[in-house]
Amino acid sequence: MKQIKTAFFSPTGNTRKLAMALGSTLSEELGVPLVQADFTVPIRRQEALIFGPEEVAVVALPVYAGRLPNLLLPYLDKMRGQDTPAVFLVSFGNRNYDDALLELGLLLSERGFKPLAAAAFVGEHAFSRELGAGRPDRRDMRAIREFGRLAAEKLRRGEFPTVWELLKEEPRDIKPYYTPRDREGKPINILKVRPKVDGGKCIGCGRCVTLCPLGSIDPRDVSQYLGVCMKCGACIKGCPEEARYYDDAGYLYHKSELEIEYARRARNVTFIG
Repeated sequence: MKQIKTAFFSPTGNTRKLAMALGSTLSEELGVPLVQADFTVPIRRQEALIFGPEEVAVVALPVYAGRLPNLLLPYLDKMRGQDTPAVFLVSFGNRNYDDALLELGLLLSERGFKPLAAAAFVGEHAFSRELGAGRPDRRDMRAIREFGRLAAEKLRRGEFPTVWELLKEEPRDIKPYYTPRDREGKPINILKVRPKVDGGKCIGCGRCVTLCPLGSIDPRDVSQYLGVCMKCGACIKGCPEEARYYDDAGYLYHKSELEIEYARRARNVTFIG
């Protein structure tokens, strides 16, 4: 192996923190350099991600509604490996990672990667500052580095299971995206919900424009949108004046229910085989 290439999508920084710690650990353990491929913003997704046979791929994405972010799938579909060993990771907002890890493992396996190890780690939820608050924290960072050391040992042994063997899963269909529901079980549709801007707080700095992973915020008027919103939390959590917010009743209800139901400290899960 000549280098570790860490590729990630991380609107609020949690996935990046985990991915870089994992990549750095592998780099130290294997004595090879680390390079990063941050494809969070549109300009970084102009060229497909290609990994060579002498690289170790670390691929990390956040979990949205129990799956990989659907708006990124066209880009991820172009990713290619060349019998490239892959450690793959998803970060989830204290609820559950559902089928996201399996989905990522299958995607990589079908595109020329050899699964080596996998993990699902907790990060602060995109909707909330309470759900998974402050995570990944010190305990999480110790755990991700230990996972990296174990993955490096496995690479030295040359062990590459199938995704099904690694995740201890039987072949099955991936479930649909998680659907928020009210207390009567009726679906809550927040697909078209977008953050609002408090004109009394906004200073027009444009940071939200640069942070938006879809390039959807209008740079001429940051209260307007040029495209869809994936509700990643980047513009809200990244605003220095806390000027962006949601006021949609369904969204706020769902956020509140998540904070109540999943207030416990969720566990990280690792798969080494």
